[in-house]
Amino acid sequence: MNCTKFNFLFFLLFAIITNGFGQESDGWVSLFNGESFEGWHVGENPSTFTIDNGTIKVAGDIAHLFYTGEVADHNFTDFEFKAMVMTKPGANSGIYIHTEFQKSGWPAKGYEVQVNNSQEDWRRTGSLYAIMDVKENYVKDNEWYTEYIKVEGKRIIIKINGIVTVDYTEPEQPIRED
Repeated sequence: MNCTKFNFLFFLLFAIITNGFGQESDGWVSLFNGESFEGWHVGENPSTFTIDNGTIKVAGDIAHLFYTGEVADHNFTDFEFKAMVMTKPGANSGIYIHTEFQKSGWPAKGYEVQVNNSQEDWRRTGSLYAIMDVKENYVKDNEWYTEYIKVEGKRIIIKINGIVTVDYTEPEQPIRED
């Protein structure tokens, strides 16, 4: 298996497709340069995303930020991804995988890895949204934590600060909520 690693820093993330190939000295490749949204494409409500001290800050109306850069031509299968994440009280966000750019609406393809420590939605950080949901809080608002995602074939592993919250293998004919 050719498994590539990613390193990414977030302040608060709303919805992002994130994957890539290539390596830096520590084995990870950054998909975000900390200065601009080069390699990223926003659907509706682009003012929701700003860059704050080298991180992506998300605050505003529902919006999705998609990686469309050159790393692996933004077409990913087997990969590892990690992000340093901090949420604020009441924040609800996610990291989307196996999706593609669309101008508006919720991504029609792929999976959402939940980022939600305190918002009213009961699905918490580390869930594979509506597939394998986590009810426990593994992290707190206003504290940095690591969200890690590994995809190998049909298997998805999610870790929060090194704790496995999801280990899911997609069945031949998955059932999805509408």
